Amino acid sequence: MLDSLQSGHLMGDQISGTGYTVFKVRLKNSDIKKGKNAGYRVLYQLKDFTYILLVVIYSKSDQSNIAAGKIRAIIESFEKPVP
Repeated sequence: MLDSLQSGHLMGDQISGTGYTVFKVRLKNSDIKKGKNAGYRVLYQLKDFTYILLVVIYSKSDQSNIAAGKIRAIIESFEKPVP
């Protein structure tokens, strides 16, 4: 995944409703033998082609989806200046 992103190839499906350019990628968990559908979910924000923010990684078996509002809150927490 990192090699693809570094070479400028966007991966995954764009998530609507966040107010940001966010993509969700399905990745296989090599510890289980069920393929990408039961693997990991990686959400990343494309700020521009030189800056990509890793928003969250989670296992599909632990959580099915993350609401758009929660994704927005995670991204906004990175945009606030540190006191």
